[in-house]
Amino acid sequence: MTIAPEQEEHSNYLGQFIPIQYHHSMLMDPNRMKNFKAAIDFVVQPGAKVLELGGGTGVLSWFAANNAAKVWCVEYNPELVAESRRFLNLNPNGHKVEVIHADAFDYLPPEPVDVLICEMIHVAMLREKLVEVMASFKQRYQKRFGAALPILVPTAVVMAVQPLQKDYHFEGFHAPIIQIEELSGNLPGTLDLAPPAIYSILDFTAANTVDIAWDGVVIIEQSGTVNALRFITKNILAMINERSSTIDWLNRYMVLPLATPVKVQAGESLRIHFQYRAGDFISVLQNALRVEVVR
Repeated sequence: MTIAPEQEEHSNYLGQFIPIQYHHSMLMDPNRMKNFKAAIDFVVQPGAKVLELGGGTGVLSWFAANNAAKVWCVEYNPELVAESRRFLNLNPNGHKVEVIHADAFDYLPPEPVDVLICEMIHVAMLREKLVEVMASFKQRYQKRFGAALPILVPTAVVMAVQPLQKDYHFEGFHAPIIQIEELSGNLPGTLDLAPPAIYSILDFTAANTVDIAWDGVVIIEQSGTVNALRFITKNILAMINERSSTIDWLNRYMVLPLATPVKVQAGESLRIHFQYRAGDFISVLQNALRVEVVR
């Protein structure tokens, strides 16, 4: 398959370069698996046609195949294409899923679909190109099939940031390092100095910019030293209108250390500034972080 020059940069950032062994961790993550299954079971009606972009091991397409008549599962990594086909052959309804070796920026299904699934998601919308893939798909799909879009999974994403005091000493070795945190609670040596503040909401049913920036103020609730920021990303996978509720997937938190820690007192206002583009490397956001007490 030939990749156009204007798409080559996009492709180099996509998740196709995640080694297959890391997909085991995704399969073992009950928070991810159970919520995606619940959302897909809800939105995929019997007999539906479904497209997944960035299929990985094929597990989300397989969830869809429980109800769908046909699923097209698009994956760029040839190793994952082979493995997903192998896995699907081992599972009931796997024959309903056709694994396509193609670029998510190029592929369109041969006919309209009822649901689009695209799990190219990293905390803060970094590293992977979900925002751009969604925008590209909607434009190309509507040009070929008309104005009506399929149900999108995820439908939206809510992102927040929270100032922390973290202990970065490891047996006496001081190493301020990027961390991925579990959702089960703070580790020893971690203090929440203020509640999370929402800095961006992306609605994938509407147009979104890839430029994400925030210059906001949070009120410090506990005195200490802000030496890190926690980034929180909640993905709205499905809307249940009749119950006015949603099915969500909360990514593991990402904590970025600050180059210059800031001492704060309870009641003070802390200004936080950063900017980046969806899909950027984590280092782009980390280098853009600025915090200061507003006096």
